[in-house]
Amino acid sequence: MAEETELAANDLLEVLDAKDAARLDAFLWSLSPADRAWAVSRLDRERYEALMTLLPPEDAAGLLEELADEQARDILGAVLPITAGVVADEIPSNVRADILGGMDFKSTDEILRHMDPEEAEDVRDLIAYRPDTAGGLMITEYLAYTDGKTVGEIIQDMQDHGEEYADYDVQYAYITDSEGRLAGVLRMRDLLFTAKKRPASEVMIRNAVHLRDSQTLDQLTQFFDEYRFYGVPVLDAADRLVGVLRRSAVEEAAAERANRIFLKVSGIIGGEELRNMPLRIRFSRRLSFLSLNIVLNVIAAGVIAMKMDVLDQVIALAVFMPIISDMSGCSGNQAVAVSIRELALGLVKPRDFMRVFRKEFAVGVINGLALALLLGFVAFLWKGNPWLGLVAGAALGLNTVIAVCFGGLVPLILKGLKLDPALVSGPMLTTVTDMCGFFLVLTFAGAVVEKLV
Repeated sequence: MAEETELAANDLLEVLDAKDAARLDAFLWSLSPADRAWAVSRLDRERYEALMTLLPPEDAAGLLEELADEQARDILGAVLPITAGVVADEIPSNVRADILGGMDFKSTDEILRHMDPEEAEDVRDLIAYRPDTAGGLMITEYLAYTDGKTVGEIIQDMQDHGEEYADYDVQYAYITDSEGRLAGVLRMRDLLFTAKKRPASEVMIRNAVHLRDSQTLDQLTQFFDEYRFYGVPVLDAADRLVGVLRRSAVEEAAAERANRIFLKVSGIIGGEELRNMPLRIRFSRRLSFLSLNIVLNVIAAGVIAMKMDVLDQVIALAVFMPIISDMSGCSGNQAVAVSIRELALGLVKPRDFMRVFRKEFAVGVINGLALALLLGFVAFLWKGNPWLGLVAGAALGLNTVIAVCFGGLVPLILKGLKLDPALVSGPMLTTVTDMCGFFLVLTFAGAVVEKLV
């Protein structure tokens, strides 16, 4: 399979260099989506222009829609603005807004100037919304008719513009008043099984369920958990119909947010990285996180330096110190993950400090006691010294309680300070668990050092 994928990338290079448009189109769509993305990711930026110009605009748009937004931005940013504008015209509105909205202002403006004026205006409207709101996730390709139309007139319009509307993924049509305010929703089945002379207003669903363009991703997720709709109309503050939000868009946005949080926790500043990004961006995003970590680790190492005399006398402690630090860190990271998720879902706020503390303290005490007994028993079996088991177990147990409480609370504190909990919680937790773990085990050992030697 790996050899086949490698061949696909080589074949793509060969087809592009031959400038055979028909062969390129046939070849690309003969690949699986995963192989297509892999092959395109192996292209250098100089070949992006050939890729976008040789493909028909609608196929080039379909390819960009499949790729990660970062990769699509890289491609559009590397080609001529006129080429990018022609392709962008064919991309669905919500995907197009995500791609162009994430580019620098100059590049986006140049592409917009080469797009169809109506499509460009649509992009400007969508990128004005925050990307994690209904307005930022909605599509603007939908069927809307002014009040007063008959069923027959609507059906005739659909037939006359069938080729255009085929890309709309139509499930409903919408009736608006003269000011663009939503009056009702028409189901396709009601249109098909109703007399053509009958006014559409008589068969439409009045007071239809709708969303506001300002609603957040958390609110949208809760909404679609409650309602099993395929798509829902989106209204602005004046009740004007401005778009349609599909369930799939909300699910994708929630998955992307979870992925960004994971990358931030892993140390990727910005929450996104692909290896075909410029080297300057990639190393700077990683180095800023690593620089913070080295400073914090030096602080933790200072605790060991202060207690070197104890460590010199009981060298066996060096075996247990990383275990105590690592196990406490794992416990703390579990608490961090729960707090970040609850913050994202709106289930806790910074003011819930004491409630979170009580919940995590209870878990920390139980898990700390269990881990303390386990490690203490291992230490006793290894050296046959119950005091060594007591020191190692007590240090791990107490450090686990500290780590769990700190891990649960630090995201709330950072959120209250307007800092990113997903990015900063990890390094802070690591430093605290290391410092406390080293301090506890060396302090406890120093108190009974004559029984350990």
